[in-house]
Amino acid sequence: MGLIAFLKRLFWGTPAPSSDRDEWSANASQWSGTGGGASPTDSLKAELPRSRRRFQVPDVLRYSTTVRRQGLKLRVVSGVPYRFARPFILSPEEFGDLSTDTEIAALGRFGLPVLRTPEDLAQWLGVPLGRVAWLTGRFFENERPQSESEAHYHFHWVKKKTAGYRLIEAPKVLLKSVQTQILRGILDKVPAHPAAHGFVKQRSIRSNAAPHVGSAWVLKLDLTNFYPSVHFSRVVAIFRSLGYSREVAIWLGRLTTSATPSNLTAPDRRENTVWPYRLRHLPQGAPTSPAIANLSAFSLDVRLNGMAAKYNARYTRYADDLTLSGKGKSVPALREIIPFAEWIVRNERFHLNTDKRRVLRTHQRQTVTGIVVNEKLALSRAEFDQLKAILTNCIRLGAASQNRDDHADFASHLRGRIGHFLSVNRERGEKLRVLFQKIKWD
Repeated sequence: MGLIAFLKRLFWGTPAPSSDRDEWSANASQWSGTGGGASPTDSLKAELPRSRRRFQVPDVLRYSTTVRRQGLKLRVVSGVPYRFARPFILSPEEFGDLSTDTEIAALGRFGLPVLRTPEDLAQWLGVPLGRVAWLTGRFFENERPQSESEAHYHFHWVKKKTAGYRLIEAPKVLLKSVQTQILRGILDKVPAHPAAHGFVKQRSIRSNAAPHVGSAWVLKLDLTNFYPSVHFSRVVAIFRSLGYSREVAIWLGRLTTSATPSNLTAPDRRENTVWPYRLRHLPQGAPTSPAIANLSAFSLDVRLNGMAAKYNARYTRYADDLTLSGKGKSVPALREIIPFAEWIVRNERFHLNTDKRRVLRTHQRQTVTGIVVNEKLALSRAEFDQLKAILTNCIRLGAASQNRDDHADFASHLRGRIGHFLSVNRERGEKLRVLFQKIKWD
């Protein structure tokens, strides 16, 4: 096989030469059942000790997407097929046309707009094609901004509750408007898994906690660096699975991911803090990120939900918080459920924060996304007493004396906290609302 054929096979999936296939078929026929012999792999498996054999996933947890993509060969054409097409790797005069594999039927399943080329995408967004290419980072050196002023995001470090820092990446005006249209026109039309409750319409922290009420045990797992772990390749694969061509999926992936500037540093000056954000990733702060994060964890939700059903347990996820629970009969199975769930998370290319893993029994206060679920949905007494004391002091001493965190709109802040109580425990929420109405606002 020549060098040209080898490179085509390596980069573009060109089938192996017929001579190679014939040679393989001839060898395989000697090991087939009709030939009467066993294959070398069978004999090797027989010789290997049982401990070294590969772990087999139960059939109930095997998952395949409903939209199956067909393997299409790359179409190489002479001349530019559309603007901003990239030259073919083996010839600067030829171009790879990546717009020919749009799946109209798959797009019609959710009523998504049909976009075949970058021109179609720019027309749908209502933005000139050159501006869209600029937003994708096409004109940056190495397709990465060299400074924060060049980037399309505002970067802000926030200290975590435990330790370390989290990077908030807020898109600038033009990119935010483009991302909002992608969210409304594409992502909002694709449903998340029923077990996902974060950033999904008609679902909330209350609906996330409700399935776990009255459980004998509650297992809480936390995904670390959830957004940064969703890389560009996974985002492109999501748009591809919806039916978009490779070219449009790449452009949509670049419009919804972020590449941090080369000179970005963390407040603690540690490279380990910045390292998770070096690869192009899902930015925390973009309007499209929650929906894409839910779709990236769809397979994770399917597998963990299937595992929970197998053990007569329940599973929900709110953003990066995973919760499993079960009745008394499933308590002995915890020794299997915990390592099995952790293995599934790793297999789906996510990472667990082992320091936040918790197993809560009936004699403990079982909380799921801040809501107590031991016997019924409730908020902690300490939280109620704290908010009640704040409202009482606002009546006695004035609202300004209690705004210790300098909230710009302290009244709206208190309304939000009272509304949270009303959604979970209406009786206690009404008591707080009566106190709020007695406050005299200057």
